[in-house]
Amino acid sequence: MAAGVLLVVAACGSPGSSDSGSTGGAETTTAAPDEPGPAVCEPMADDQLVVLADDQNLQTVDNIVPAVNAAVAEASPGLIAVLDSVSETLDTPTLIGLNKAVDVDRQTSSAVAEQYLADTGLDSQDDVGGGIAVTVGAANFSESATLAEIYAGALRAAGFDADVQTIGNRETYEPALELGDLTVVPEYAGTLTEFLNKKINGADAEPVASSDLDTTMAELTALGEQAGIVLGQPAAAQDQNAFAVTVAFAEANGVSTLSELAETCGGIVLGGPPECPERTFCQPGLEEVYDLEISEFTSLDAGGPLTKAALTQGEVTLGLVFSSDAALATE
Repeated sequence: MAAGVLLVVAACGSPGSSDSGSTGGAETTTAAPDEPGPAVCEPMADDQLVVLADDQNLQTVDNIVPAVNAAVAEASPGLIAVLDSVSETLDTPTLIGLNKAVDVDRQTSSAVAEQYLADTGLDSQDDVGGGIAVTVGAANFSESATLAEIYAGALRAAGFDADVQTIGNRETYEPALELGDLTVVPEYAGTLTEFLNKKINGADAEPVASSDLDTTMAELTALGEQAGIVLGQPAAAQDQNAFAVTVAFAEANGVSTLSELAETCGGIVLGGPPECPERTFCQPGLEEVYDLEISEFTSLDAGGPLTKAALTQGEVTLGLVFSSDAALATE
């Protein structure tokens, strides 16, 4: 996620590929460093947040990617090309706008999708479907529902008889995709890679998804072959973990990246989900990859309203958010 993206707090849920953690208020304190570090930078309250760039690639890529039942894709060679045309239109600011239309402006996913298809010209396609019936699966959160409606609308425009079925979480819809009960699902490259990796190679399998999209897609394609799933073109749009500070804090300390934060500030108070102190992408990664000095951790939620409120109220310095949060506004 690029630096310079502002987060304006709104009372809405945060769609995403990550699961939300339980809430709480407990704090743990890490030991102070043996040698003097950067000056302590106190949290600063503000009603706007800015995402700091992950310039050393701590996070795994999670680009939106169409996951398609392999047998249907083979029988209908034009199907993936239609889905790829959707991917070509999606970047992260666009995804944020779609989420805002549903989660903040309270439009339906189907209405937002219809408008998006018209605006992008995706409602006009060559007829490659020949009336073949296909089912687009959606997970049980609004971002997935909107993407599924966009996929279905583009497929209808291309001559497919497409409908949308909301089927729950990945543990439910992925087997349905393998069996062909679902034709296509909007997925997340890194998250699906690790889901299939653990399903195929065991719960203790070493992670194969990374911050490199090409490498992750190569791993995902190989795992997909074993599961009977083929992948379309990944979109530029991502829904991944990101870290934010208030705009007032960023401006006062002259930071726009996590590296700059680590070089400039010590004594950071970090807020996030309860599992953050044990997760590589969260506190351990910030400390090991960025050498960030974290003095306290506050247990809140995963990119949700508690974390955003703690940031804006000046209770924590740095908080975990999601890069496609509906409350994000680009400048």
